[in-house]
Amino acid sequence: MNVVEVDEPITAEAGGPKDPHDPKKIELNEDDKDSLTLAVYAERAYLDYAISVVKGRALPDVSDGQKPVQRRILFSMSEMGLRADAKPVKSARVVGDVLGKFHPHGDQSAYDALVRLAQSFSLRYPLIDGQGNFGSRDGDGAAAMRYTEARLTKIAGLLLSEIDEGTVDFAPNYDGSFQEPKLLPARLPFVLLNGASGIAVGMATEIPSHNLREVASAAIALMKSPKMSTSELLEIMPGPDYPGGGQIISSSAEIAQIYEAGRGSLKVRARWSIEELARGQWQIVVNELPPSTSSQRVLQEIEEITNPKVKVGKKTLTPEQNNLKSTILNVLDGVRDESSKDAAVRLVFEPKSK
Repeated sequence: MNVVEVDEPITAEAGGPKDPHDPKKIELNEDDKDSLTLAVYAERAYLDYAISVVKGRALPDVSDGQKPVQRRILFSMSEMGLRADAKPVKSARVVGDVLGKFHPHGDQSAYDALVRLAQSFSLRYPLIDGQGNFGSRDGDGAAAMRYTEARLTKIAGLLLSEIDEGTVDFAPNYDGSFQEPKLLPARLPFVLLNGASGIAVGMATEIPSHNLREVASAAIALMKSPKMSTSELLEIMPGPDYPGGGQIISSSAEIAQIYEAGRGSLKVRARWSIEELARGQWQIVVNELPPSTSSQRVLQEIEEITNPKVKVGKKTLTPEQNNLKSTILNVLDGVRDESSKDAAVRLVFEPKSK
């Protein structure tokens, strides 16, 4: 008979009752040495699940900046010969190839990942050239996969061009019938170029995108001087470069602190200009919005200010609502959305007078 110390109550499978003289000592039979308490088993099972979610689904790998489903889509398209100079094929065909060979999950999840890789307002450097309706920054969804077509972009070559030259390790797919790359031979750190966003079990990531020239220059400088400090790197790569533009108004000191700590928040505002019209008239045009900001949402918020609703529990508008409404209406004659294929963002604000 062995006596072991434990912190948690023992399960029914683990053996006999507690020692009445010492509640922290439990007697185990020789056959029960490998038994676990319920707490230990639950902790191990939860950690195994969390790691599988982190590595297999939610978070990108720092080496190539891709999540597993994204990596499989790009590799499958490369194997299908869908490079930048090839004729695009139906997205449904790509999704079917990915599901059948490498990613045995739902077709909608794979198509959603493909759509995001093609959206210029989601990625700074889209990796898929999408033909058809792939959604908009206003929240419009993409058309069904049977209506859209896809092929790789030229910049996707930076991820895939050396994959058949022994640069990365391959592993069997889910049933062992095909080989898939563990990583893509990225020639630049795409985790910085396109950023990443993901939520796993117990952790999350939100990495902003950066400018290709700045990242390439920083990578070369770091290879020449591996011990460069963060401040020296920030002289080459001063901060993020968001898709769709926007003006970062956080100070250089705040940005440096974020890069040092690995966490923080950046303040981004819209870019605008004044357009001169005939007879001395003019208008303000917003042509860049912060990331993940919708033109329709901006118009909706302006409508809520200029035509406010009575708050719950109140009979009339509050003085703050009336003051804000009158302030806006005294200077703003109208606002309209002129966004189109030629201008991704164009919000026009007309003043009351010149």
